[in-house]
Amino acid sequence: MPIQLQHLNGRGNREELDSRFADLHPPLNRRKAVTESQRCLYCYDAPCTRACPTDIDVPAFIACIAQDNLNGAARTILGQNILGGSCARVCPTEILCEQACVHNLDGAGKPIQIGLLQRHALDGARFSEHPFRRAALTARRIAIVGAGPAGLSCAHQLAVLGNDVVIFEAKAKPGGLNEFGVARYKLPDDYAQKEIDFLLQIGGIQIRYGQQLGLNLHLTELTEQFDAVFLASGLGDPRRLELDDEASPGILAALDYISVLRQTEDLTQLPVPQSCIILGAGNTAIDMAVQIMRLGAQQVTLVYRRGEQDIPATAMELQLALQHQVQLICWAQPDKILLNRQHQVTGMRFENTAMLNDRLCGTGTTFNLNAEAIFTAVGQQLDGTTYPHDVLRREHGKIWVDADFQTSLPRVYAGGDCVMRDPDLTVYAVQHGKLAARSMHTALQQREVHHG
Repeated sequence: MPIQLQHLNGRGNREELDSRFADLHPPLNRRKAVTESQRCLYCYDAPCTRACPTDIDVPAFIACIAQDNLNGAARTILGQNILGGSCARVCPTEILCEQACVHNLDGAGKPIQIGLLQRHALDGARFSEHPFRRAALTARRIAIVGAGPAGLSCAHQLAVLGNDVVIFEAKAKPGGLNEFGVARYKLPDDYAQKEIDFLLQIGGIQIRYGQQLGLNLHLTELTEQFDAVFLASGLGDPRRLELDDEASPGILAALDYISVLRQTEDLTQLPVPQSCIILGAGNTAIDMAVQIMRLGAQQVTLVYRRGEQDIPATAMELQLALQHQVQLICWAQPDKILLNRQHQVTGMRFENTAMLNDRLCGTGTTFNLNAEAIFTAVGQQLDGTTYPHDVLRREHGKIWVDADFQTSLPRVYAGGDCVMRDPDLTVYAVQHGKLAARSMHTALQQREVHHG
């Protein structure tokens, strides 16, 4: 995908830029991990476990680390979250399991570093054979659309239960947002692919690439050819600003730029504007802002239409952006894209906003910001080509599912970011895939008994 920016002057040599995208959080060594694990109180009915979206028994795996049993810790984690390694790196543990840690209530107020301990266990485990075995084969074939976290988690669980799985993936590589959509410094060293390689060792999972639902792949054909279908294609369509000149060179979806950044071996070849505006204040916007600063941009401004207290990014992510000298402007919304005579972006006009009768409104006052590039991070939506409105029931712009993750169509399930169920986080997508797999497996078993 070409990036249409007029400035191609990346800063720094290749080695220097690579160092800027090294691991964001250095791993714990053995001594620090054991010491940290021994701080755990191993609570009965542990609040950290209840706060984990994938139901990992946190005290159990931490106890294994304290006993220097990393294989045992890893099995405990992977039994609930087959993508536990990537989740340990990208999951906002500070607002989930670590926020629930009882140490927050004592005088020190320092929770156990659960995310780093989870990573330590999975990085250090050394299995002599794969820790999972497939159950007796069922002769069932299940189709999964999308090889992101939800699809991969679903495929693994189905394979463990004895089913054969075919994953249909639009891109040339698996991984979804873990591969294409998170900051490079969060999952360095091709970690996402290494984790997927491990997952696929269970067997019974085939991935077919270049398969786009609505183009060369059709839901009716999948339901005819497979016993069940799981939709896990995420939200592939960036929300538009609905402004004139939105297709001008110099305006780009932040996720598109991050995707190219993630796949680029030589970072010196990336286009880097001296100044840019990033619209939005979610985690994608933060990832974009921090990365473009690390690439050498001189001025980066995040603009958010609401107040700082409403920013969807976590406090830790926002602090990371501010540490990188990213500027933040709240209570402003895009009003007009500013172009020069060559139709190149020179900035944006914004309208100040305010809350009026519990509604966000423009105030009529405006201001301009100069920039050589504008990156949009205002959310994603379902692709209308992939999911026509008359095929699947919708809920708040996403696919409706019941408690078992079944859609309005029989034998068609869905999970991950494309459903309205939980926050759009990797760890929730993994849980959706796991639970949907169990629901499908049970429903198909009951169907066979009924028709037996």
